[in-house]
This record gives sequence, structure tokens and C-alpha cells, in this order.
Amino acid sequence: MRRDGAKAKDYAQRHNVPKWYDDANLLINDPDVNAIYIATPPSSHEVYTIAAIDAGKPVYVEKPMTINYEASLNMARYADSKNIKLSVAHYRRAQPLFKKIKQLLEEKAIGDIRFVRLDYYKMPLAPDELQQAKTAWRVDPAISGGGLFHDLAPHQLDLMYYFFGPAQKANGIATRQSGTGNVDDMVSGNILFKNEVVFSGAWCFNTAAGQEKDCCEIIGSSGKISFCVFDVQPVELSTNDKTESFYFDALPHVQQPMIESVVNYFLEMGPNPCNGWDGAEVMRLIDAFTKK
Repeated sequence: MRRDGAKAKDYAQRHNVPKWYDDANLLINDPDVNAIYIATPPSSHEVYTIAAIDAGKPVYVEKPMTINYEASLNMARYADSKNIKLSVAHYRRAQPLFKKIKQLLEEKAIGDIRFVRLDYYKMPLAPDELQQAKTAWRVDPAISGGGLFHDLAPHQLDLMYYFFGPAQKANGIATRQSGTGNVDDMVSGNILFKNEVVFSGAWCFNTAAGQEKDCCEIIGSSGKISFCVFDVQPVELSTNDKTESFYFDALPHVQQPMIESVVNYFLEMGPNPCNGWDGAEVMRLIDAFTKK
């Protein structure tokens, strides 16, 4: 389904998809459709999720789950009240690289976890990018909930939740350092997890050319694990002056491992890889970092 029916028809014909729509509700209520993937911008996630639940169909909804914590709670509660399956597309937790990191943590490869430091810096969007509809909505808070932090940080924060569990405390600072646009371009945040692991992160979307950075370090009592969330780089395990590297190829389809798990869940063949309450917890952290 696309709002532009001509594009929907073209895609359907090129990929041998038997039906196409330019109206989401027609798709949702088609009796031949037995599950719904909501890949619209965040501002419409809640309404389409509720519509799909009302149609009795399980839902796979994109990240961020919605535009704020309150709406995400509404989605999770509604799914539970109707006994309809809901999964959130925090798909990096299903990728081999991040599953390896979780394995290393569970094996105590670096001992007891002390703290995590994450830094993510990007150049600002170029003027021509801001003129493109596929990019511009990402920095329109009415549609995205915020700026590029809301677009990218959900991946990183979900991994922290996946690794360390629920947060006990979370707070942050968000500001508009560039003086342009209407969304924050600098965010910092801190988390104290219930297991006493401490997290500190900084996101700058106004950095200079050549200063971009994608780095996360997990520090333990006997070593550290270093990795990138978005760049394709090896995971490095450092202990006792020794470094071991784990290499992973870029996936041709980044969501495939997660979608396979979601399909299995929908078919009663496996657990939910990321439920609505998981998605809501990530939204809680986002709101805690960016509230004014």
C-alpha cells in the first residue's frame, strides 16, 4: 500500500504481488491479509496499529514505536486487551553481530559490567536532503516525534535494553545548537539500569566533516567490548592486554533475521522477539532524554 497508487501498482507488478492499495484501511481489512506491517512515519503508527488490532490481525510496527511514551503504552495495552500479537521492529537485536555481543555479556567475557559509553556524531543534513520528502519528515517533530535522534537512537537504546534490561533511572539534555530547524541536534542521556549498570550517551547531528563517529564501549571488571551500531566494523573484545576481533558481513536485508522471528511468533512457532512493552520502554528512555 502507498498513498501514491501508481507507485504501489508499479511495485506490485514488478515484484509479482497480486494486490495493491492506495488506502491503508482497505489493506488492513482485506480478508486475504493475515498480518500487518506498519512502515509509515511514526505519527501514524498508533492509529494504524489500533486499526489492525480491531481487524484481529497481528502487527509488526516500525521503530520508533510511535511519537511518545504515552502513545506506545496505549498501543501495548490495546494489543493485550484484545489478545492480538504485537511486535516492534527493533531488528538489530536479531542480527548475528549483536547476538554475539549479548552472548559475550552473558558468558561474562569481560566480567561484571560497570558502565557503557556511546558516542554517535553525524554531519547535519544538507539543504538538498531537507528538500526531499523521504528525508524531510525525519526532522519534522509532528511526523517523527523529534529529529534524527528519534530516527536513529531507538536502535541504540533498544540494544542497551536488550543487553541490560529495564532502567531504574533515566535523564538527559536535548538542545538545538545549530540555531536552525525546529528539532534538537544535540542530545545527551544517562541511564542507571536496575542491575546497576550505568550508561552515558551523546548524539550530535551537527558535527564537522571528518568528525563523524559511531562507537559504543561496554566496560567490565576484566575488560571491554567495543563495537559500532550502524557502521560495519568488527566487534572487539579486549581483556588482559589481548584483543580478539569478531567479523560479521553486512546483511543484504537488515531486517530479515527479525522478520523471520516475528513470522515464527505469529505462527505460534517461537517467542515474541520484541513486544509492545519493549518498544514502550525504549520510548520512555527517548522521552526522558529529550523532555524540556
